[in-house]
Amino acid sequence: MTSNFEARLTGAGLRVGYGERTVIADLDVVVPDGSFTVIVGPNACGKSTLLRALSRLLRPQHGAVLLDGKEVAGYGGKEFAREVGLLPQQSIAPEGITIIDLVSRGRFPYQKMFRQWTDEDQRAVDVALEVTRLTELSTRPVEALSGGQRQRVWIAMALAQQTPILLLDEPTTYLDLGHQIEVLELCVGLNRRGTTLVAVLHDLNQAARYASHIIAMRGGEIVAVGPPAEIITAELVEQVFGVYAQVIDDPQTGTPLVVPLAADAVRIDSV
Repeated sequence: MTSNFEARLTGAGLRVGYGERTVIADLDVVVPDGSFTVIVGPNACGKSTLLRALSRLLRPQHGAVLLDGKEVAGYGGKEFAREVGLLPQQSIAPEGITIIDLVSRGRFPYQKMFRQWTDEDQRAVDVALEVTRLTELSTRPVEALSGGQRQRVWIAMALAQQTPILLLDEPTTYLDLGHQIEVLELCVGLNRRGTTLVAVLHDLNQAARYASHIIAMRGGEIVAVGPPAEIITAELVEQVFGVYAQVIDDPQTGTPLVVPLAADAVRIDSV
């Protein structure tokens, strides 16, 4: 699968898996620069596996992930971390750590053995706290926060890295609807500021509303790519999710809105 988009982050001929089990085979992927790209698909289709490969957490068994035309495996750890940030599925903060201390750890890629904390480091942390609306809470222990607040802290730490590309693996999982929307609105704001985002989401309607670019996967393959308005159709929903649905215009945003049929909406062979 090819694309005409300009892109810094790409994958070519990827085969990725765990031990003897291959999850993705012979996959090409392009992340358009400046996009808010969302990867969607059913459980166990390879969404998070693809994101882990893009982030260097999983080394491809075959093929390569490229950043600016260079294999990501060829970058030094801190060098890569200055270009690509990652918010993993599950993040655990050290016991007793405060918000500002955790966010400050986002500056690790810029630290050297004898380098002191600089005004530039402090500005990056201050901006990250401001953007995520955590400035007034910065001295609180992370463990005392709600789930939505904690997720904002992890995003703030990623922001403090000041990477032009940010990868988020299921950033809304375990959050209630209000906090899901809060996190997605924050992502849109970051994208408007110039950050290229790639996120794995389970909710197709949220992906359609907030993403500028969709990658739809099933069975370890990419089924469709493009703007939500162009690719999210009733046929795609059936093909990818095995759900019979009508796709209408969202009355608030005009983006595609997937409405499952009232009865017998799920195709038996997809369960």
